[in-house]
Amino acid sequence: IYGKKFDKLNENAVVELISRLEQASIEIAIYEPFYDLIKAKIKLSKEVSLFSASRHIVNKIDFLFSLGGDGTLLETLALVKGSGIPILGINTGRLGFLSSVSESEIAYAIDSLCTDNYSLDSRTLVKLTTSNNLFGDLNFALNEFTLLKKDTSSMITIHSYLNGLFLNSYWADGLIVSTPTGSTAYSLSCGGPIVVPDSENFVVTPIAPHNLNVRPIIISDKDILTLKVEGRHKNFLVSLDSHSENIDSSIEMTVQRAPFKVNLVRLQNQHFHDTLRKKLMWGIDRRN
Repeated sequence: IYGKKFDKLNENAVVELISRLEQASIEIAIYEPFYDLIKAKIKLSKEVSLFSASRHIVNKIDFLFSLGGDGTLLETLALVKGSGIPILGINTGRLGFLSSVSESEIAYAIDSLCTDNYSLDSRTLVKLTTSNNLFGDLNFALNEFTLLKKDTSSMITIHSYLNGLFLNSYWADGLIVSTPTGSTAYSLSCGGPIVVPDSENFVVTPIAPHNLNVRPIIISDKDILTLKVEGRHKNFLVSLDSHSENIDSSIEMTVQRAPFKVNLVRLQNQHFHDTLRKKLMWGIDRRN
């Protein structure tokens, strides 16, 4: 079980999850900082294991439960990495595209796992390579890579090359390279299209471009995108999901598909198009 906070919003979900796991005689391991938050308030009937790093769970656990919102689930990537450990997101946040299991569905989710009544969605990741090894061995993201201006009101210029051939120079506040999973996140808010999870594409979306005829473009996830940035100021911001670092104009960035995927648990009553309709409120008349 992985979580970041313990409050009135998720207390019932935490109690319900642990109770159902104990009833099913499932061995429990809890992320140590999260255990420190809950141990004084939740009574555990059985002894649990603790973990704090990837090496503690790889090849040792069957499923990782993420308790929180989509941001919490994204943070679990640093733990599962390329291990293939399936992640099930229990939503105690707000929107929840990735963390799609509600508190009322916890019992159903545990029963589904115990009876093998589920499937796995293998989601593509985007990988960033730089000459200075900017993010170390956590140089991947499930949602998006983002390059942004920093400490300036002026636009930046991003020179982009697709498979070694010049694509475009973006005069903008930044650029997003989104996976299909991330197409409903930051890219969508910047005018990018929604892409279904298994489409094998990336979406390149400029952020507030100077030229209004410069629109998002969909490329194959087999393509390699190389980026060079310049601007009036020397420092720029690069992020992979919620992790960010500073770079300067001397750093060349290569963005491509990661060599592994992440497995998200999908219950039998869950479908991507159903999630879209519910989360984006498609077909709902709000005029009254």
